[in-house]
Amino acid sequence: MDFKTTTDILSEVYRDSIAIRAEVFIEEQKVDPSLEIDELEDQTLHIVGYEDDKPVCTARLLKKADNSVKVQRVAVLSPYRKRGMGRLLLKHIEKIAKEQLHGSSLILDSQDHAISFYEKEGFTVHGEGFLDAGIPHHFMQKKI
Repeated sequence: MDFKTTTDILSEVYRDSIAIRAEVFIEEQKVDPSLEIDELEDQTLHIVGYEDDKPVCTARLLKKADNSVKVQRVAVLSPYRKRGMGRLLLKHIEKIAKEQLHGSSLILDSQDHAISFYEKEGFTVHGEGFLDAGIPHHFMQKKI
């Protein structure tokens, strides 16, 4: 898998990221489109994974003041799930967070159905659950 990153919201990589997010979050999970695109789009690093030149997975990263790196909008297109794409994406995220962003930890708000996936990758749950866009979530963290 090849990965591309951008902070340019006018780029093709960003458009690919938005297309994946729209399919996964808006179409599949019925998230309100007004909640999917937010004020952080131009402040985050967008990552897209390409399989045979087709965009198949995405995430965005936000460096926080406490030196943590917030992982957001993680999505893998349905036909590519259960094929290790999410794991490859997370490994790439961790590499970027360490080497480029010099982060001390990864943090994220996991949808409850994905908690076991993140736990297998070294994340731990912290705190009580909450709803985001009507979907149950938990805060998770991993030291890097």
